[in-house]
Amino acid sequence: MAGVDLGIDLGTTKIIIYRRDKGIVLEEPSVVAYNTRSGKVVAVGHEALAMLGKTPAYIQTECPIRDGVISDHRYTEYLVKEFVRKVTRSYLIKPRIAICIPSAITHVEARAVVDAAMSAGARQVYLVDEPLAAAIGAGIDVVKPEGHMLVDCGGGTSDVAVISLGGIVTANSLRVAGNTFDEAIIKYIQTSYKLAVGTKVAENLKKEIGCVFDPDESVTATVKGRNLLTGYPEQITITQAELFEVLRPYAAEIVMAVRNVLERTPPELIGDIHENGIIMTGGTSLLKGLAELIEENTGIRTRLAEDPIRCVGIGTGTCFESMGELKEGFENAATYSH
Repeated sequence: MAGVDLGIDLGTTKIIIYRRDKGIVLEEPSVVAYNTRSGKVVAVGHEALAMLGKTPAYIQTECPIRDGVISDHRYTEYLVKEFVRKVTRSYLIKPRIAICIPSAITHVEARAVVDAAMSAGARQVYLVDEPLAAAIGAGIDVVKPEGHMLVDCGGGTSDVAVISLGGIVTANSLRVAGNTFDEAIIKYIQTSYKLAVGTKVAENLKKEIGCVFDPDESVTATVKGRNLLTGYPEQITITQAELFEVLRPYAAEIVMAVRNVLERTPPELIGDIHENGIIMTGGTSLLKGLAELIEENTGIRTRLAEDPIRCVGIGTGTCFESMGELKEGFENAATYSH
């Protein structure tokens, strides 16, 4: 039991933990509910998410990880600590922990991630670049001298990278992802229909009829919310074509990031990418038409990984098996210690 290795996908909306000998052992929302009077944590994960928007004034729900980085250190530490304890079932076991981070993260932000893992009882911490973890999780042999392009669209960030010989050749990270689309939907409904809706409603609407390529006017969905003028509950119908106009500009930003990375990629690797295609991972990659939009704009075959949502978590956990061969993007966090 002493040698426990954990891979943690510290996502903006979800935390996934992969245990080396057991596979995915935890998948919970990165949400904390706490009492503002005492400062004590009331619930984490699924339990806290169920409370979102339904709590009394003195109970606050918060997502302590925003845009792929830690915004509230204390509650992130609590989340990691609780989840690590849940999967090891003990405070005594000191695991080795690998945590994935966005490729454009700053030294200070990376340090915050390391501190959170150390306070959770890790005996050693490794940082893994998110695209590298996604590629390993998607079953790509990243150590080969062959170019592969990954587009990892999560809740807080979208990472685009070209990987070869166990390292990242070119990369781009932008803070346009799932949450950006949700916020755009909330703003549109509020402005156009004077209807207030929550994050959950916007997310469900995005999953149900959200589209960024070739929308169908006949596809509709009903939305319930509070009328901002009367204060009463109200129900409206929204079409897929309407949402297309709202979501397309943000999808275009992701496409621009892909083109930007392709422009900076060495010619030798472009041929490999053209042959291997672009692989998409992350929950937002499931947005209808996103893969088709990238394919149309780049002329390169674009496909979803087998398990896009869990790809990064699986890749982070299995990094330990090839840590000696990874050139970059997998580093011992001792570089961030005092």
